[in-house]
Amino acid sequence: MNIELDDTEEKIVNATFAIILKEGFAKATTKKISAEAGFNEVTIFRKFENKNNLLEITKEYYIQKITGKLEEVFDFNGEEEIDEYLQNNFFGLLNLPDEDFAIIKVAMEEVGEETDKKYLISKITSTILDKLEAFFKLQIEKGKIRDVDARVLGTMCFSMTFQTIVLYRVYDEVSQEEKEEYGKKYLDILFNGIKK
Repeated sequence: MNIELDDTEEKIVNATFAIILKEGFAKATTKKISAEAGFNEVTIFRKFENKNNLLEITKEYYIQKITGKLEEVFDFNGEEEIDEYLQNNFFGLLNLPDEDFAIIKVAMEEVGEETDKKYLISKITSTILDKLEAFFKLQIEKGKIRDVDARVLGTMCFSMTFQTIVLYRVYDEVSQEEKEEYGKKYLDILFNGIKK
């Protein structure tokens, strides 16, 4: 679904996201959203009918934004070397602007909410895994890596990369040099394994 918003709707959706980012889904009330957006609650209900619709449209709008960026980070033309591709993925994620990373942060927080829908994180995950799986299938076909389950390999790479990025971006302030050194060590272990 492609979400197109008029100026008022976009301001309300952006305000909704700002409240979710600050306080989480459960505390995103229409009163707080209207204050953040600079509109009254009547405008919110006129444009979106109810809070649940507003939250769903906000999720869809922001997932459109981040999946486009993630597809770019994980895209490939078939000519890349494996190490080059994975290094580009690692640093592409690591260097996402704060506003893009905020979407990932909200997606992770959605998992902790009491809803049974984990929409944002599942869309982010499937976008990345689909690209990684396709890349590794191509590498298997080219004979560059042994015949393994491409989805499992993609999941392994995604898990290590994503967890590291989250640790760096959410929990730790690390210099660019330290990040680059970590990236080199990560790729060395991935390619060369742990056996002597």
